[in-house]
Amino acid sequence: MDFKELEKQARNNLNGSCKVCKVCNGVACAGEVPGMGGKGTGSSFIENNKSLEKVKINMRVIHNVSNPDTSIELFGQKMDAPIFAAPITGTTLNMGGKISERDYIEPVVKGCIKSGIYAMVGDTAVDEFLIENLKVLKENNGKGIVFIKPWENEDIIKKIRLAEETGAIAVGVDIDACGLVTLSMHGKTVVPKGIKSLRALKKSTKLPFIVKGIMTVQDALMAVDAGADAIVISNHGGRVLDCTPGVAEVLPSISKAVKGKITILADGGVRTGVDVLKMIGLGADAVLIGRPFVTASFGGAIDGVETYVNKVKDELSSAMILTGCQTVKDINNKVIYKNIGDSKGIYII
Repeated sequence: MDFKELEKQARNNLNGSCKVCKVCNGVACAGEVPGMGGKGTGSSFIENNKSLEKVKINMRVIHNVSNPDTSIELFGQKMDAPIFAAPITGTTLNMGGKISERDYIEPVVKGCIKSGIYAMVGDTAVDEFLIENLKVLKENNGKGIVFIKPWENEDIIKKIRLAEETGAIAVGVDIDACGLVTLSMHGKTVVPKGIKSLRALKKSTKLPFIVKGIMTVQDALMAVDAGADAIVISNHGGRVLDCTPGVAEVLPSISKAVKGKITILADGGVRTGVDVLKMIGLGADAVLIGRPFVTASFGGAIDGVETYVNKVKDELSSAMILTGCQTVKDINNKVIYKNIGDSKGIYII
């Protein structure tokens, strides 16, 4: 599928809610919440991209790697690449209202499955959206992960039960949504979660339990203490709090503190296969990609999603060849160029 045509169609279907910029970096949509932008000045969204762009990689070409293996196994599932489609929900709230929730999420779920990876589906202020997402997931044998907003635990557990009924791979709570403006606009109450609350949620299900919205070493250690199976290092795409650092900037210190104790996923500014390699080199086990899947689904439905995923997979494979990595496990801090003179030190691991 032609990518330029895909972007043109997506721009039309997004109905002004997203400009489908040449570089999806949060500049043109700053402050557009509701919408696809970052909150306030938009700096948190922008920093996700800036911090990742600043990371440079070591090119190595004297080696025997010519056909790298991009596959991984996570949550008991074999995947063709260390990539998930991030949970994005709310077509009528944030995406122009021209495409229905099902018409957005069904191509993402199916396109990801056909591409050998999995989608994450989400929850929002409109209860029917989660129900629709779960229907799509069940129709596709539960091949995906369900994220629930940080409601009161009783309500979360009810929704976990619904997720279990679909056969979902895993469930999680995006605790970074506790300040999301689109929820408060609809009179929905979301609350931060302490260790005790997270432990109760973990114990409520036999599925792998994921905590999304970790941006500090302290929170990562508490997620480990709560018994979570995985964390997602994320500032919610810059949509909940202005002026946070980028994910690539905080990832190395968090990885150093909890690597091996918990699965680490990273979500923020990932657009290409090179970005995937960078995040894994900085300490992630796999990545989430968000807004590009909106463009792919709105612009080309299932074919659009497959086109985008295959593009990222090809870019990752090429980057692995040019950094001497035969498998995803071979991608580590050795691929990251360490600029000792950098005052921020984001390359120093």
